[in-house]
Amino acid sequence: MSLARNVDLLRRLPKLDGLRLAEFGRSPDSSSPLEEITGFGDNPGALRMFAFVPAQLQKPRALVVVLHGCGQTAAGYDLGAGWSTLARHYGFALLMPEQQRVNNGNTCFNWFNPEDTARDSGEARSIREMIAHMADAHRIDPRRIFITGLSAGGGMTSVMLATYPEVFAAGAIIAGLPYGIASNLREALDGMFYSPQRPDRELGDFVRRASNHRGPWPRISVWHGSADRTVNPGNANEIVKQWLDLHDLPAVPMAETNVDGYPRQAWWNKDGETLVESYAITDMAHGTPLGLADNDQRYGIEGAFLIEAGISSSYHIAKFFGLTGWIAEAKKAAKPATPAKAAPARSPAPHLARSIRAKVAEEAAEPKQEASRGFDLGQIITRALTAAGLMK
Repeated sequence: MSLARNVDLLRRLPKLDGLRLAEFGRSPDSSSPLEEITGFGDNPGALRMFAFVPAQLQKPRALVVVLHGCGQTAAGYDLGAGWSTLARHYGFALLMPEQQRVNNGNTCFNWFNPEDTARDSGEARSIREMIAHMADAHRIDPRRIFITGLSAGGGMTSVMLATYPEVFAAGAIIAGLPYGIASNLREALDGMFYSPQRPDRELGDFVRRASNHRGPWPRISVWHGSADRTVNPGNANEIVKQWLDLHDLPAVPMAETNVDGYPRQAWWNKDGETLVESYAITDMAHGTPLGLADNDQRYGIEGAFLIEAGISSSYHIAKFFGLTGWIAEAKKAAKPATPAKAAPARSPAPHLARSIRAKVAEEAAEPKQEASRGFDLGQIITRALTAAGLMK
């Protein structure tokens, strides 16, 4: 089926009630410690602001901004990906903007809408205002602000890194798309379904034109499932190309290793600091990969677009951001006679996690099954529509 026919079909889908999508990622808000903050500043994108600040913060203080995927809430994605557990364990502040249905029928961030993807405009400006509020209220070190997101949230992560590159030390994009490839419906679908290849310089220029910033550029971690039928895995390669061009790095990886059984490529600067890394999660469908961290602690709970893969992307992203050394350093500094402190908060015990996963499975088929099913164009279009936020 041609792209033109896909577009025509997608335009007609919202009129068919039987094809409306289920609400994915809905988890009880009470399970997350996030609290809503109002009056944070200008809000031209009409987003909601949720945050969590643990009692103890590492020094200098750090902030992680996390953007949920389509059909999800801030609290639901926090529970699924485990970010507040990480924030409490490692002592950093957490900001989770939330989309509203008045802006997008499937609560997707509008990653391809020109009004929301330009500096000082729309949703990008709203998120920037939230960051400024958090930085002022909690004395965040301006050199330790990071951002990550899934799917449409990954697309909006690309937007924020491009439009406000001076704000972020690093970012991580999960199943997302590069900045600047779409400014309308046709281009969004083309990018999601086919991920057409572009010259490295063209991709880099998209970012260079988004602001007056000329470097240094944020460090980037890219994650994508190889069996993703919602956002073409080729987008991961295009994101890497975009940021290799900005960092003036070669196309050939400087290192290729396996982490928790999955291939990782890396590029670094002359000081040995990793500037760009990319994880390919073999045979995984569209979603955030979950699993045990290398310290055997679990972060997150399975659900729709939250996939058990044996690797904790949240943990490894926090490690890439340089946030996971705090506990170890604190232990080294402690005196031997110091009474043992209570163990840091952990994610639910395995038997509880299994119960929750069983409940989730009753309401939505697990996304990982997607890799074993046959080709279904209607399903692909519907899932792509969800991620793009094109249903009303």
